[in-house]
Amino acid sequence: MNIRLEKPQDYREVENLTREAFWNVYRPGCTEHYVLNQYRTNPDFISELDLVMEVDGKIIGHVMFSKAEIILDDGTAFPSWTFGPISIHPDYKRKGYGLKLLQYALEKAKEMGIGLLQMEGNIEFYKHAGFDLSSKMKIHYHAEPRESEVPYFLAQELIPGYWGNREGTYCPPKGYFVADENPDAFEAYEATFPKKEKAFQEGQLPQFCQSCGMPLIKNEDCGTNADGSTNFDYCQYCYKGGKFLQECTMDEMIEHCAQFVDEVNKQMPKPMTKEEYKQMMQGFFPMLKRWKK
Repeated sequence: MNIRLEKPQDYREVENLTREAFWNVYRPGCTEHYVLNQYRTNPDFISELDLVMEVDGKIIGHVMFSKAEIILDDGTAFPSWTFGPISIHPDYKRKGYGLKLLQYALEKAKEMGIGLLQMEGNIEFYKHAGFDLSSKMKIHYHAEPRESEVPYFLAQELIPGYWGNREGTYCPPKGYFVADENPDAFEAYEATFPKKEKAFQEGQLPQFCQSCGMPLIKNEDCGTNADGSTNFDYCQYCYKGGKFLQECTMDEMIEHCAQFVDEVNKQMPKPMTKEEYKQMMQGFFPMLKRWKK
């Protein structure tokens, strides 16, 4: 086993590895390989921590790190860092390689003076590398209520005392949203790889229509592209044949969805009023692809 810096001649191989590692894991398909492709020229990218793992001369793992920040409660930005994607080829998963790669990278990060890391992941894996819930450190996640103990938002202080007794809110660096912000460029990039079938499967993160917020659970819930193929971003009621079925503003969409609050309440532990539901959508909809500015 060997861990070394990624080289330019590795780029395509590593992007394909990342695609194989993440395909249909968190969502139908994946975008992590495009994030990596674009991040190498991002000023937040940390080239000293762009690492590949080799076994018998074959690249089977990769991890990248990025600069980040936490907005403190007084409005100032506090420097921090994050990492990911971290990829292990499917043939080598569950054999300890991912943890070895991460532990090596964390030691290198600490040597560079990186004091604090946040990331999104499974606590059952990342606790073995020293991560715990960020809420225990009073670091809040931008997309969840401030008082929430977010189970997938994790942190680790690499340098004791670096964070201190501060409190603030973290948002992933903008570079991680590049596929959502440039969907045509992503699709053109994705088309350069061998075709793979997107699919819903157990264990994925919840998927929502990026127009109305409707949960997407099976193919029949989804809209269609111009060629008739399944569109995994939008529901059948918002998108068909590559076009939106209604031209409206975000506020008009919220008003439309609010009439279905009784149906939503059937799935809620505590019923909401129509106004409470609208208020919730006002916070949620700006994060959906159709309405994100």
